[in-house]
Amino acid sequence: MAPSRRFLFISNGHGEDSIAAAIVSRLPAGTDVEAYPMIGAGNAYAGICPIVGPRATLASEGWRNVKGSLRRDIATGGLRTVPPALGFLRQIRGRYDKVVVVGDMTGVLACLGTGHRDLFYIDVYKTGAARLYSGLERWAVKRACRTVFCRSDTLVDTLRPLEIDARCAGNVMMDTIPHGDYDAGSRRTRRLGLTLLPGSRALTAESFALQIEALRRIGDNLQPDIFLAVAGNVSVDDLARASGLKRSPMLSSEPGDLGMLTDGSLYVHMARGAAMGNLLAASDIVLSQAGTATVQALGLGKPVITFINPRDRRSRFRDEQGLFGEARVVVNAEADEVAGALRRLLSDDQERIRLGAIGRQRIGGPGAIDVILEALVTE
Repeated sequence: MAPSRRFLFISNGHGEDSIAAAIVSRLPAGTDVEAYPMIGAGNAYAGICPIVGPRATLASEGWRNVKGSLRRDIATGGLRTVPPALGFLRQIRGRYDKVVVVGDMTGVLACLGTGHRDLFYIDVYKTGAARLYSGLERWAVKRACRTVFCRSDTLVDTLRPLEIDARCAGNVMMDTIPHGDYDAGSRRTRRLGLTLLPGSRALTAESFALQIEALRRIGDNLQPDIFLAVAGNVSVDDLARASGLKRSPMLSSEPGDLGMLTDGSLYVHMARGAAMGNLLAASDIVLSQAGTATVQALGLGKPVITFINPRDRRSRFRDEQGLFGEARVVVNAEADEVAGALRRLLSDDQERIRLGAIGRQRIGGPGAIDVILEALVTE
């Protein structure tokens, strides 16, 4: 019997963790895998593989869509998380047969600086619709990576002239939408369904409160069934306090069920983030302040409404919108504006269908994960 090969997956954010965990869960039985989530608790890996390395907590949780997030991380001691991470990566050099980086260039640069080579890099950050790889990034990828899986052929075309093994076989985000034990369809009573994705970071409760206030303003005749995907590190009590809702103690036997929040008029069915795919399948529209989950919702043909506030980095937002196009409806962080966008989509079936088709076309379909798994197992 051939000895088991050792894999290390490095990821740097909640969405990246969930993508990496989904890939790990599909590796052949007997594969020896460990994960190093560079930021946060790495809850997505629970029950899938052991976690190694130092835990790092940043004020921004790695979310760079907000202005000043890097300065705030530095001011709150973020630089102190760098030496332990680099020390760990140096220590484990040569311990694994394959090292897989999932996310943006942070993991690649950290590995390059600590002597790791022949990485498998799954780039889930760059879209190819706006910013391409910089000269520095191409230099780093050339020296550190064996194979790069990109989200677009445009990105592949910028790497291949450097004789980098770059491939695009689809959008791996669409292969790794989480599903859990939660029957959202059985909770549907109204004509349309809506999923709330308030995010997984520091502004989650604030974003959720604004989403709920917008729903209060659309009128009962348009009110959809409402579902909420709760990320693993988000406090339901914080969401309730911020929105003026109360938590119902009634729970089903489904492991994904987190009960309901209500004020007597609105009823918000809550499920763990691991059941997000169940919620999206039962919904027609999505209100989202999330990152990876927004991409996945658009790829499933669900129009997304997102609000932008003065703290957001407009350049990052514009880059994303270059890919999403009309499929993501962007409004200011005002309850009336969010409510207006909701009314338009809830009352116009043809517009929802049109925007959904744009989202599916812009994001691309599944299929990348099979190519990635084959490369990891056979190459």
